[in-house]
Amino acid sequence: MTFSDVIEAIKSLSSEEKLEIQLLLQQYLREERREEIYQNFQAAQVEHQNSELKFSSNIEELRQLLEE
Repeated sequence: MTFSDVIEAIKSLSSEEKLEIQLLLQQYLREERREEIYQNFQAAQVEHQNSELKFSSNIEELRQLLEE
């Protein structure tokens, strides 16, 4: 099934069914974003354990870290 097939199928649904799809999509997107945040958290933990994270309150030093 192609994306355009899905769109056409959605067009034929009732308003109530379209709202349900909207709610489901929002839920799926939230879950995906949570998983992405969790993966980033895990990667940061590994970097921290390997002493690869650098911290600074000096703005110039932070700019240099961003350029690396």
